[in-house]
Amino acid sequence: MNRGIILICFSLVIAVCMMLPVHAQSSRQQLNTIIVDPGHGFPDPGAEGKYSCEANIVLAIAKKLVKKIQDSLPGIKVLITRSDQNLPGGLHDKDLANRWRAKFANENHGDLFVCIHANDAPPDHHSRIVDYRTRVYYTGKGKSRKRHVRKTPIYHRWTTPSSAEGTETYVWAVNKNDDKQQFIQRNQDSAELYGEEKDSTLPDMTTEEKIMASIRTRKYFSRSLLLANLIQDGYKQQGRKIHAYVGNGVKQRNDKGIWVLQATAMPSILSEVGFISNPHEEDYMNSQSGQEQIASALFQAIVAYKNQVDKGLIH
Repeated sequence: MNRGIILICFSLVIAVCMMLPVHAQSSRQQLNTIIVDPGHGFPDPGAEGKYSCEANIVLAIAKKLVKKIQDSLPGIKVLITRSDQNLPGGLHDKDLANRWRAKFANENHGDLFVCIHANDAPPDHHSRIVDYRTRVYYTGKGKSRKRHVRKTPIYHRWTTPSSAEGTETYVWAVNKNDDKQQFIQRNQDSAELYGEEKDSTLPDMTTEEKIMASIRTRKYFSRSLLLANLIQDGYKQQGRKIHAYVGNGVKQRNDKGIWVLQATAMPSILSEVGFISNPHEEDYMNSQSGQEQIASALFQAIVAYKNQVDKGLIH
C-alpha cells in the first residue's frame, strides 16, 4: 500500500473519530487548565477614561473571575497572566508582552484562554448654526462680471464623551487559521514563533502531525465560537447592550488579527466588557457591582462551556 493511500486512510479515521459521540471522553474532564489574561498592564495602561484606565479595570474583573473558578470549580487549575501591573521581569514592549502571554498559556498547557479587555471610541462630534456671515463673490469677466452676495452659516462645534456602549467578544479571524495551526503544531516547542531564535534541531512536522493540527484548529474554532456566544448571551441576560449592528456581538477582526488569539494553542476568546470612553460605562466597570456582574457572566459562560465539552456535545 503506497504512502498516499495510507495518509488518506489515516485522515478518514481521524475525521470519523472526531464526528462520533464522545462517550468515552465524556466521562473524563476535558477542561483542566484555564488561562485568564487581563489585557494591557506591563505597565501599558491601555485605553483611558476620564479617571481610570483599562489595565486596572480588567485586572479587577479578572481577579474576581479567577476566584469564582477556584471557589466553584476546584478540579480546574486557573492561572492568571498578571496579578498586578507588571510582568515577571518587566516587559515594557506591547508586542513582547503579548508574545509572553501566549507563550505562558502554551507552556502551561492551557485548555482555554480567556482574555479580558475594555473598549474605547472617539468622542462624539456636534455642531449647530449660531449665525450667518455675508460672503461676496464674482462671476464672469470684463463687462459680464457680476457681483453676488450670499450668506454662509457660522457653526459652533464641540465634542462630548463617546456614547458608544456595549460588549463584544472576539474569536480569531478565519483568515488567521494558518497562523493558529502553526502554534497548535509546535505549541511551545517552536521558539521562533515567539520572535526567539529558531531551534534547528527540531524535526520537520510529518504529514500526519499536520493533519492532526488542522483538525484541532477547526475544533478549537468551534469551541471558541461556542464560548464567545455563551459570554455574549450572558451579558444580554444581564441587560447589557450588545455592541453590534446585527448578531450577538461575536466578531472576527479580519483587517488586523488579535495576536494572543491566534498564538494560543487552545480555544481562545477576547471579551471587550464595555467602553471606558463612555462615562456611564466607565462608572459601571469601576463599580464593585459592575465588576461582579461582568465576572459572573464570564464565569457562567465557562461553566456552560465546560458542561457541553465534557458531555461531548461539541467536538
